[in-house]
Amino acid sequence: MKPVVVIGFLGTQLDAGHGAGRWNKWRPTVSLAQHEDMVVSRMELLYTHKHKALAEVVKADIATVSPETTVNLVPLDLADPWDFGEVYTRLYDWARAYTFDTEREQYWTHITTGTHVAQICMFLLSESRVVPGVLAQTSPPRKQREGEAGKYTLIDLDLSRYDVIARRFDAEQRDAVAFLKSGIATRNARFNALIDEIERVAVRSRAPILLVGPTGAGKSFLARRMFELKQARHQMAGPFVEVNCATLRGDGAASTLFGHRKGSFTGAASDRAGLLRTANQGVLFLDEIGELGLDEQAMLLKAIEEKRFFPVGADKEVESDFQLIAGTNRDLRSDVAEGRFREDLFARINLWTYGLPGLAQRPEDIEPNIDHLLAIHAAENHRVVRFNAEARAAYLRFAQSGEALWCGNFRDLSASVTRLATLADGGRIPVALVEAEIARLRWLWNREGPAKRGAGAADVDLGSLLGDDRAAALDLFDRLQLEAVVRVCRDSRSLSDAGRQLFQASRAQRSVVNDADRLRKYLAKHGLEWSRIAAG
Repeated sequence: MKPVVVIGFLGTQLDAGHGAGRWNKWRPTVSLAQHEDMVVSRMELLYTHKHKALAEVVKADIATVSPETTVNLVPLDLADPWDFGEVYTRLYDWARAYTFDTEREQYWTHITTGTHVAQICMFLLSESRVVPGVLAQTSPPRKQREGEAGKYTLIDLDLSRYDVIARRFDAEQRDAVAFLKSGIATRNARFNALIDEIERVAVRSRAPILLVGPTGAGKSFLARRMFELKQARHQMAGPFVEVNCATLRGDGAASTLFGHRKGSFTGAASDRAGLLRTANQGVLFLDEIGELGLDEQAMLLKAIEEKRFFPVGADKEVESDFQLIAGTNRDLRSDVAEGRFREDLFARINLWTYGLPGLAQRPEDIEPNIDHLLAIHAAENHRVVRFNAEARAAYLRFAQSGEALWCGNFRDLSASVTRLATLADGGRIPVALVEAEIARLRWLWNREGPAKRGAGAADVDLGSLLGDDRAAALDLFDRLQLEAVVRVCRDSRSLSDAGRQLFQASRAQRSVVNDADRLRKYLAKHGLEWSRIAAG
């Protein structure tokens, strides 16, 4: 067993006593050295200067009952032992300077003596492992007799040792992740890993968060759920304030965000607080942040960094402590490169950036989301609606295929399920209704398709893409195939989207699906890159 080293405060009341009668009372610090089954090798006894005489008495008494114990008296210069900041700083500095040797010694932090502030500080330093070891709590014997030591209890703050507590923490995290997903049993591995990390960041950080994804991917919904999760854990006292920056134009943009003073411009008939001040102690969600003007971006950067800003027309700063969650469907890196978005603001909001995949990138999640939407419809309309088995299979077959573009993502899916549920007679969605809905979705997504496809192969100039010599050297078979691939690429939103459409049949037979990589290799064979084709 390693030698025991005890670190603790002198108890100015419990350890007090100078006469012979002191041996008839229980003194916590002395009692630690009186246990026959445990020998304290060394004691670091912390005290303030005005209690030096008492500290000397306690040291001498410990030498009487336990000559094996070395007592080091450690004076702490504390002006106010009830000042948390002062006590913690002094203890932290002492612990950092102390030489701990955990290979040869074990350390007990005694928390029975000292002010409540000192006990809290000792707990925090032990929990953070600044002071390595366990907590020691002492208690008097039931019937006080001279020389009795009472009891001591050791508390190990290493939570990994407590399986029950660890399981509760794990369960709490799973509940939080399920809350962020609204209880939807998503199956997409990438999305589940994304939400796992977002949960940890949401409950541990107040730094800005940037959500990137196409329209309807759920940025606004996820931002609100993060706020509600923090609110449920008492980490937010203010409101959730949301604004789509694409709706802010001209002089009104700064006024809406930062407020204004009465008379600061024509029409400013009264003071306005602005959304940043409204979001104080809460969350401000700026959707489509890339639409903000450069002046508003500069003002926002100051507000994020300093928690202070000037309302329009004001000569005095106001304060607001909010957490920013931003959303965008644009590539802000390109906007920074082209001067449309401030580089310093992007750096500030880019600490936690999460790309939310569109619905077409999560085909396996369509089925659980359909069930979720039907459950919402039933709760709102007091009417349960279900698919016939054949109808469900037909709808999922289309919804998960490359033909289903889901341009509006979850907005499109929600609208589609709402139409099916509303038109279903007797609470059943039949095949005929599904076929009509599929036709409606095809029409919806192909509203620009005829014009694009009408141009045909004339739009694909292989000579300009490959060079006249290489284009002329292609067989007709290869030419027609490459022209068709280029047209699909130009009609697609991404390399992955184009790959899904082109390899829709064969991808089902592959154990590892990587449509984007297959398409990239095909294009590279002809010396082409996706970025060049997408640029037209």
